[in-house]
Amino acid sequence: MTRFGKFPVFFVLLALSVLAAGLFGAVHNQLSFTVGPDYFHSLKFDQMGIPDTARNRLGAAIVGFRASWWMGLAVGAPALLYGLFRIPRAGTYLAAGIGAIGMVVFLAAFAAMLGLLAGLALPATGWLDPLQTPEGVERQDFLRAGLMHEASYVGGALGAFLAFWPIHRAARLDTARLEGKAQAT
Repeated sequence: MTRFGKFPVFFVLLALSVLAAGLFGAVHNQLSFTVGPDYFHSLKFDQMGIPDTARNRLGAAIVGFRASWWMGLAVGAPALLYGLFRIPRAGTYLAAGIGAIGMVVFLAAFAAMLGLLAGLALPATGWLDPLQTPEGVERQDFLRAGLMHEASYVGGALGAFLAFWPIHRAARLDTARLEGKAQAT
């Protein structure tokens, strides 16, 4: 297959990465809404223009999708472009791209859980005392949800670098496989 033939796969993978990031944000916000609803009521709902009638779990999901879909684009595009030009076959490219997207989602989820653990453990240490929170909110809940959100972005950013690994590995294996077939003929 020619390199031009992989362009549709690139756009499918890019769309999948945007969808995965948006859905991750929507699901992530279900947990963060549970542990810190004040984070949404005092900050995120207003920030994202969520109407009063949707200031609940649905609104939290909408906030999550809106706040994170672009991470799929920002994180996915560099590694997927690299794969477009480095991986010889479209099927290998598709599989490696899906693997890279899965890795980034896993890292963001793992980081979010670390953020939640930090939000549960750190208040007792006093390390979070300097952090400002809005007036009238449940401080611990607000910080738990906020730490989850910040940590998931850190996980996603780390994923932007680590997403190159499955792409690079697939390129090496696919190239070696094709060179082996060429030598056998």
